[in-house]
Amino acid sequence: MDSLGIPMPQSGMAVTADDALEIAHTVGYPVMVRPSYVLGGRGMEVVYDDDSLRAYMAAARGVTPNRPILVDRFLQHALECEADAICDGTHAFVPAVMEHIELAGIHSGDSACILPSLNISAEHLATIKEYTRKIAESLHVVGLMNIQYAIENGKVFVIEANPRASRTVPLVSKVCGIQMVQIATDVITGHLTGRPSPVGGLKESVFSHYGVKEAVFPFNMFPEVDPILGPEMRSTGEVLGLAPTFGEAFFKAQEATQTPLPLRGTVLITVADRDKDEAVEVARKFVEAGFDVVATRGTHEALAAAGVSARLVAKQSEGRPNILDAIANHEVDLVVNTPTPSNTSHKDGADIRRAAIRAHIPYVTTMAAANASALGILAELESGGSAVKSLQEIHASIR
Repeated sequence: MDSLGIPMPQSGMAVTADDALEIAHTVGYPVMVRPSYVLGGRGMEVVYDDDSLRAYMAAARGVTPNRPILVDRFLQHALECEADAICDGTHAFVPAVMEHIELAGIHSGDSACILPSLNISAEHLATIKEYTRKIAESLHVVGLMNIQYAIENGKVFVIEANPRASRTVPLVSKVCGIQMVQIATDVITGHLTGRPSPVGGLKESVFSHYGVKEAVFPFNMFPEVDPILGPEMRSTGEVLGLAPTFGEAFFKAQEATQTPLPLRGTVLITVADRDKDEAVEVARKFVEAGFDVVATRGTHEALAAAGVSARLVAKQSEGRPNILDAIANHEVDLVVNTPTPSNTSHKDGADIRRAAIRAHIPYVTTMAAANASALGILAELESGGSAVKSLQEIHASIR
């Protein structure tokens, strides 16, 4: 990356706790820590202080100079995205850039994604495609490659480069109407078949539709597990929604996970202090869609101060009936809850999320997903029900 002039987050490798602390003090907290050999984000954590970092290093197993712990500066409030590429060792082609709905810090396998990207600027899209081509061509990759990026304060960083096929290849192929596996196979076997590489002749397309990938989680089978998302991958599958607009595609994707979004009723909003400003805008969208809003005390005060009408509901510690009773009695149809750093509030939030799972009520745990849910409901209400088209019809509209 240094030789190509491509930015990466500051990082280092640690074998001891003192090594890790020195790196963290150099790059600044928070830091992302992970084993050097990992699949599915296993063992990855975001660490915010010295004590937590010491505890992580003390619990790490099998750390040696050949298998160090990687310590990276964590990109805060960064938009994450990724690109799948086909390369013949000389030329690389990027069909489209996939934008994550959840911000950096959620494993890519657990994040909902938009394809083609919706909110990334043309300048950043061009940068991402240029970086992808440079990396693939400099490594002389023959076949498929996946690179993950994060955009922090207007700057594009590479956070992971994998010279292999990604789980997103089938999704990109369906949305973009390109047979990525077949083309990659032609490239890989070219020295045997004598066929020329098709990569140089591939051209970028213009799409009149969006695809939304959504992760499928097994939490209904483990109702006592807190379904909060983080760097470790927890999903067991994924689905794809296709529609002319992002909102309709997101709504379809939620239906495919068998946790469809409600089109009417009551939404419960209880969020961490850092999310209260965003919660106001999300609540306004739900009110626009015709929903009643209920909220716990802190969130209720933030909504009232912004002029958003909401009904107050008691926390667990404030007596009965309370928020858990409302969920158990199906008095709410959608739960928006984000985790808080304090132990007591985190436990309260975990109880709320578990209660939603037990009651089979849809829930979201990030403000990005809450906003996407509101947009999806509004789009579905406006369209009156998404029309169903075959893949062939969708691909015929690609220019």
